[in-house]
Amino acid sequence: MKVTFFTATGEKKGTTELPSALFEAPINEGLMHQMFLLQESNRRAPIAHAKSRGEIRGSTRKLYQQKGTGRARRGSIRSPLLRGGGKAFGPKRFRNFSVRMPKKMRHAALRSCLSFSAKEGRIIALAGYPEEIKTKTALALLQKLSLPLGRRLLLVTAERDQKLTLSIRNIHRVKTLPAAYLNPEDVLRSHTIVFLVEALKKAEEVFGEKVSPNRS
Repeated sequence: MKVTFFTATGEKKGTTELPSALFEAPINEGLMHQMFLLQESNRRAPIAHAKSRGEIRGSTRKLYQQKGTGRARRGSIRSPLLRGGGKAFGPKRFRNFSVRMPKKMRHAALRSCLSFSAKEGRIIALAGYPEEIKTKTALALLQKLSLPLGRRLLLVTAERDQKLTLSIRNIHRVKTLPAAYLNPEDVLRSHTIVFLVEALKKAEEVFGEKVSPNRS
């Protein structure tokens, strides 16, 4: 699959071929959804907390005898059945929402997301970035690339690029990400994904499907 290729100054140079191992994979929507929920669950930090009967302040004395009164059985005043008592099965702040998924499934989900984005025409390639830390320069480059400013944009680099990160951090809804940290949520939420050429090779190296040689 081919995408538009731009120089470091924003000039259109032609097209470049995307790695088929990443951008021509089968699109598995169920797996993409599963991985998306995994990311949201792992980021979830519960704050709601309801006290159980063991955490409520009050006497543990039995209110009245078990038998002989004709009334229902009654325990202490901290019982969940009484007003002011503990909450049965309430939310807890220490609940763990984290989910795990095998590495092969995670990589397959990411390949599905990248293939879907490529199919939708949301990926372009960039030769490099000028050796300058300046927001004005980064903004001018994005405008030259005819990217829709105000929409979510993702710039993927081969390694952590301090110059590019500092240059665009004040541009609204634009984010940089090293290729090794690509994930379905950032890919699917982005309107356009700009891959630096070196980042394509790095992403293929990290997430490309490894085919083991047949054993004789």
